[in-house]
Amino acid sequence: MKKILVMAALAICSFANAQKGTILVGGNVAYSSETTDYTNSETKSNQFSFSPKVGYQFHENWTVGGEFTVASSKNDQGINEYKTNDFKIGAFVRYSVPLNQTFSVFADLGAGIQNRTEKDYVGPNYTKYKADGMYVGITPALFINMKQGFGLNFSIGGLGYNTYSYDNNGPDVSNFNFNFGQTFNIGISKNF
Repeated sequence: MKKILVMAALAICSFANAQKGTILVGGNVAYSSETTDYTNSETKSNQFSFSPKVGYQFHENWTVGGEFTVASSKNDQGINEYKTNDFKIGAFVRYSVPLNQTFSVFADLGAGIQNRTEKDYVGPNYTKYKADGMYVGITPALFINMKQGFGLNFSIGGLGYNTYSYDNNGPDVSNFNFNFGQTFNIGISKNF
C-alpha cells in the first residue's frame, strides 16, 4: 500500500503536446506521511492533494483552461492536533515547443483564488481560522511522447507566489517559492 501511495505522490498528470482544436485533461495527485518518535512523544503528519486541469489547445503551441486543487493536511502531536483544508480555483495558459516527434518542452502559467480553513485542537476544544487569497505560478516541464499523444511529463520545480488574508483581524500572509531542483515530478498525459 505504501508503495502505491508513494507512486501516487510522484504521479503528476499534465497535458500532452497536442494538435490544434483538441481537449487536454490532466492534473496531479500527491500524498505524504511522516511519523516522528522522540523521547516519550510521537508526531504524525499526513498530507493529500488532488489538482485536475482541463484545457483547450487553440493553437499548435498554446493551450488555455481551468484548474482547481483540493488539499488537506493533518498534524497529530498527541494532545494537540492541527487540520488544514485548502481549495484553489483558477485558470492557466501553456506554451509548448516541440523539439522533435518525441520530445517537447512546455511552461504552465497558472493564477487564481484560494481558500484555507484551519482547525487547531487542544484536547476536545478547537479554534477555527479561515483565510482567502490568490496564487500565481509558473512551472516548466519536459514531455516525452510515447504513442499517439500519450506520454510522460517531467518537471523539477518552478516559481510561485501565494497570499492569504485571515478573517477576524488575523494575519496577512504572503510567500514566494523558488524550488527549481528541489522537487521532481513524473507524470503521464493524454490528449483527446
